[in-house]
Amino acid sequence: MNYKLIDMDIHGDNRGKLIAIEGTKNIPFDIKRVYYIYDTIPEESRGFHAHKTLEQLIVAIDGACQFVLDDGKTREKVWLNSPNKALYIGKNMWREMKHFSYGCKLMVLASEYYDEKEYIRSYDEFLKEVNA
Repeated sequence: MNYKLIDMDIHGDNRGKLIAIEGTKNIPFDIKRVYYIYDTIPEESRGFHAHKTLEQLIVAIDGACQFVLDDGKTREKVWLNSPNKALYIGKNMWREMKHFSYGCKLMVLASEYYDEKEYIRSYDEFLKEVNA
């Protein structure tokens, strides 16, 4: 499975906390794109796609959600529920996001700029791609 949870170093004191994310230093790629997901609804799921070469690092800035990750052979569930835990998802991993808490906010850092041709949006096509 091409994913891992990364414990991010927390810096802070009685004034608050800070976590720094630095491309190729504490994450395994250069950052080319950052976006965030918010106003999520618990009963609505998102994702349902894979990327051919793109890598991502996802942080639940606030709230929690469950990721279902699939490499074409195995499916595993991972909860993101702390801003000091980051989920790295490598290429050719199907992902689904479910069970959002109210107000969940996800920050996503990507290794590439947006390119619609990079997405695999059909699970059947994903299985053909990874099992070719």
